[in-house]
Amino acid sequence: MSFFGGGRSSQPATPTTQTSFVREAPGIEERKIELMDIARQVAQQPINLPDIQVSPLSALEQQGMTAAGQTGVGSGTVGQGIQQILGAAAPVGQQQISQYLNPYQQYVTDEIARQGQMMQNQLGAQAVGAGAFGGGREGVQQAELQGRTLSTIGQSLGQGFQTALGAAQRQQQVGLAAGQQLGQMGGLQQQMAGQDINQLFAAGGVQRQLAQQALDAQRQNTLQQQYEPYQRAEFLANLYAAGPKTQSGITMGTAPGTSPLAQAVGTGLGAFTAFQGAKPAGQA
Repeated sequence: MSFFGGGRSSQPATPTTQTSFVREAPGIEERKIELMDIARQVAQQPINLPDIQVSPLSALEQQGMTAAGQTGVGSGTVGQGIQQILGAAAPVGQQQISQYLNPYQQYVTDEIARQGQMMQNQLGAQAVGAGAFGGGREGVQQAELQGRTLSTIGQSLGQGFQTALGAAQRQQQVGLAAGQQLGQMGGLQQQMAGQDINQLFAAGGVQRQLAQQALDAQRQNTLQQQYEPYQRAEFLANLYAAGPKTQSGITMGTAPGTSPLAQAVGTGLGAFTAFQGAKPAGQA
């Protein structure tokens, strides 16, 4: 009979599905969760970042700034030199010459006149002794003697004037040279002041650099102290990352199945076949 013929049919088979859950070993997973809690606590703490400080001008640089503000350091000396040159460049006059006239010139002149008078008296006495007083010869001699006396006085005065003139001219040259030297000294004063300022700035710059390095080092130390907890957390993270990799897993699987009716039909067909094989020969 074909009563059980349809019992061999079954539902289409579906593929087997497996789901795996892979996770760290319980101890390691617990440690990593603790690390995450620590990192969260550290990250929740605000950091008061230190300000970036700039070192002010050093004491030497302040002196350099003050000195640099004082312009015209050698102007006074230069002004004196200019006045000296202007005074020395004026024409040599009676006022300049009179300063160098021999103060004893009058004594010299009086002495020459006195000696001339004495010679005239002697000449008169000689003329009286010779009985020629008041004569033409005496007059000529008196005139010649007086001329020589006046000439000598003139030469003496002229020599004194030339001496005074030469002294005034030499003083004029000295004044001109002194004025030029004063001008050069004024420029030298200004140059030396500039060199002093540069030296103050150079030495003061070294002081300021050292002070700036101290401020930077202090700020760096503060930053290191504030970020030290982060470094410890990072150290633990690296340690756990390089630690053991033991893992545990749970696998769940599903396989295709047949309906209960199909299973019952299959069981019946198997039993019927076995029964047919057990009947004696010749029985239907």
